[in-house]
Amino acid sequence: METSCDRISPLVVNPGKIMLTSSRLYFQPFNNLEPEPVTKMNLTEMKRILKRRFLLRQVGLEIFCSKDSLIADMYLVLPTAVERDKLYEHLIEQEDVCLMENDKENMLLKWQSGSVTNLDYLLYLNSEADRSFNDFTQYPVFPWVIADYTSPTLDLSDPKTFRDLSKPIGALNPKRLTRFKERFSDMPEPRFLYGSHYSTPGYILYYLVRVAPQYMLCLQSGRFDQPDRLFNSIQETWSNVLSLPSDVKEVIPEFYLPEYSDFLINKQSLDLGVRQDGSKVNHVTLPPWSSDPKDFCKKCREALESEYVSMHLHKWIDLIYGFKQCGKEAEKYDNLFYYLTYEGAVDIEKVKDPNERAAIEAQIMEFGQTPKQLFTKPHPTRFPATGSDEMNSDDGKLADGTEYEEEDEEYVDDDVIESEVVDQDGSKYSDEEESLETNNWSQLASLTLYQRHKLHRDMVTSLCLSGDNKLVYSVSQAGVFKVYSFEEQQQVRGINLSSMPLSSIILLPNEKMVLIASWDNSLYLYSMEFGRVISQLTLHDDAISDMFWQDNMLFTCSWDSTIKVWLYDPVADPKKLSLAPIMELDHDAGVSCIHVNSSNSQILSGTKDGNVYLWDVECQTVLRQTQSHVGQVTCVKFSKDGQRMVSCGEDCYMRVVDINTGTEILAKDLGQSISCLCWPEQQHLIAGGQGELLVWDMAKAQLVTKIKAHESMIASMCLGSNLHVVTGGEDRNVILWKKV
Repeated sequence: METSCDRISPLVVNPGKIMLTSSRLYFQPFNNLEPEPVTKMNLTEMKRILKRRFLLRQVGLEIFCSKDSLIADMYLVLPTAVERDKLYEHLIEQEDVCLMENDKENMLLKWQSGSVTNLDYLLYLNSEADRSFNDFTQYPVFPWVIADYTSPTLDLSDPKTFRDLSKPIGALNPKRLTRFKERFSDMPEPRFLYGSHYSTPGYILYYLVRVAPQYMLCLQSGRFDQPDRLFNSIQETWSNVLSLPSDVKEVIPEFYLPEYSDFLINKQSLDLGVRQDGSKVNHVTLPPWSSDPKDFCKKCREALESEYVSMHLHKWIDLIYGFKQCGKEAEKYDNLFYYLTYEGAVDIEKVKDPNERAAIEAQIMEFGQTPKQLFTKPHPTRFPATGSDEMNSDDGKLADGTEYEEEDEEYVDDDVIESEVVDQDGSKYSDEEESLETNNWSQLASLTLYQRHKLHRDMVTSLCLSGDNKLVYSVSQAGVFKVYSFEEQQQVRGINLSSMPLSSIILLPNEKMVLIASWDNSLYLYSMEFGRVISQLTLHDDAISDMFWQDNMLFTCSWDSTIKVWLYDPVADPKKLSLAPIMELDHDAGVSCIHVNSSNSQILSGTKDGNVYLWDVECQTVLRQTQSHVGQVTCVKFSKDGQRMVSCGEDCYMRVVDINTGTEILAKDLGQSISCLCWPEQQHLIAGGQGELLVWDMAKAQLVTKIKAHESMIASMCLGSNLHVVTGGEDRNVILWKKV
């Protein structure tokens, strides 16, 4: 392949010709500006190839030969987007091109969970928004985060130390903002609040003049700027961006990179002139709380990674890359710039007049470009750095000593039970040694099969564990309910409740009563003491597909397209199902699964047509409805803190959404349908796939391990105490898992 293109370096657009062979990429300039007559790049050296926007047109391509380098080895601009895409496709198709794996996937989730730093996340957002260290017109933009440059020490525990990240620079000074708004109200269309931008080539060179003087000389026609306008003091610069009518600049990444702190030092002994007060411009004057340039950048980095900034950075992201960046929201949040700084404001390709086109390109190049918009909804907040609390146990008790007047013999199901016990030390099942331990869910990946029992004739649809992990309660598609003792390795209860499948089971707190939902539209209350059903109610017009009980509130969902919420206190009347209806929530399709947050204030529901609903219980309204999956939603769950939700569907996708903003922070094709999952803490999730347990690190958004479990689909799962997990499968097996 051979075509004409431009090679981009800071402030230089060098025209030439590109040629791609099976082993190398060549660039030959049409002039002698390049140090070599022909630049060669071996295809085997290429590590990353990124598409870029240049002058608000999608025509750029950056090629990196290093995994971690911030600066590309070659930045090319093609005449059109079609030609750029063609070169990109030809490059990645070459056998010698072996690009590194993209470790930037799901960066939002990783940042939110704390496994990615604020610095790395901002660098990632800049890259996604087409900001490049090779292009001063689109240089990466970072926020001012510190507001105190006069104190002798920097107190990162004091909120007053920090800048208000919810406002753009131009809105930090109320008096100046008032003047901007007065001018805005008298301005003809297209109106703007700020005539200058927060990132322009001039501002970039303002900061970098000491390490890249040649670029300022290029920009300033062979001379430096006036000494009083040069970068001379951190405090002075901060004061200027708060007060001057045309200065709203943010900072550059170098402020937070101690290894690049040389931009604050006049190492080359440049003659930068003398200011009006008689002082010579030399090194940048630092705040009293920093001892030298490296220390300054180090403390800035500490501030950037501080808890205060971590909890407020999403507000600044909304302004620069998010929903407050343009349009009505930008006007509402005092964040509106000149229209030519925004992508899509003008189609340069359609401008035929060469003079007009040159004027537009000059405007774009010299006066700044707003980054590409990455988010159209509020950006999720970061989770606090403090460790997550242990799971709270439900200490609700049923009335002690309750007796029933009559007693029935149980109907014992005569299934043949096949068992396998894997006990490496040969000892009898015991949980006593682990009774003092707490759940360490980070050890989920070390689960090992402990006991396997084929308890049912058909698929195990739902199950739960006793508090001491010695009994498993399970129901099946054959309509059978069973209780099995892992300790005694024998069946304790077994009864055929219905001719229809049983869908869900809940063990009530004192473990004397069990709630069982059925496809026959009914809910059963089963007594463990007397081995019989003591109450049965028809709750829905179609099969009950799932249910949830918490703090005396029962939630049931059905294929009749409803969720019903009931007040149910098992202590008040232990002899029967005394349900008081509270509300009914209608859907457009059958409801397949539900989950409720810890405060019973929100409900998640998934439907047969792929929709996921988020309900407000108090208002009985839908907070959010999204078409999340193709086909049926198989399971939904809140995170432990209720800030995120996960859904899985028949389309094999797992999707994680931030509750507060509705932003999807993870969408992963797992290659297999997930029928059940548990999310015991922020960072660890375990899902049941097609015969495999999938353990996920949600902080890093990556699969930790796959554990072979069942012969086919895992249909149900329950987490017990002391890191015990029990699963039920389509293969009729119930398996108890323990940590190694």
